[in-house]
Amino acid sequence: MKMYRVFAAIIAMMLLGTVCHAGTKAAPKADTKKEGVTAKVNVNTASSAELEKLPGIGAATAKKIIAGRPYAAAGDLAKAGVPAKTIAKITPLVTFGAAPAAAAKPAAPKGLGMPAAAPVKAPATHQPGAAAKSAKSVTPPPAGKDMVWVNTDSKIYHKPGSKWYGKTKQGRYMAEPEAIKAGYRESKSGIK
Repeated sequence: MKMYRVFAAIIAMMLLGTVCHAGTKAAPKADTKKEGVTAKVNVNTASSAELEKLPGIGAATAKKIIAGRPYAAAGDLAKAGVPAKTIAKITPLVTFGAAPAAAAKPAAPKGLGMPAAAPVKAPATHQPGAAAKSAKSVTPPPAGKDMVWVNTDSKIYHKPGSKWYGKTKQGRYMAEPEAIKAGYRESKSGIK
């Protein structure tokens, strides 16, 4: 019976020592200034306040990060002046999702008698007649003698009276001597 009591006393002391020792263990240091970072912060969409919650990021650095967007990886933050040590600290706490889209015009509230805006279609490419449609939006030639329309895509220039004068998608107006000097050649198609 004596052995049982000694054995029970040893076990009790071990358990008590473990409990007491666990209570005296030092808690891991926490950056009290930067508490609250629980979910990963998207560097490309986060507000200044959200960025400031990251360790080593202050108001000035947050502004620099926002000004330098978008970022693809943590290493890109060096371009905004973030030190390498800080980048190493925040790398596991941040993500680099898509940058926010440009601010669009707010839609009119429904029910106020205003029609909803129709979606804008992107211009079709390589369709018959597309060149003729785009020709209508070309600006008129500047005043001056010897002005030609240079097709910057094909490196050919067209004189006034040509069916392509001012009507190709890629081009600009230029003086004929400048076009020749720049390496453009005259169109072989005749004038209308």
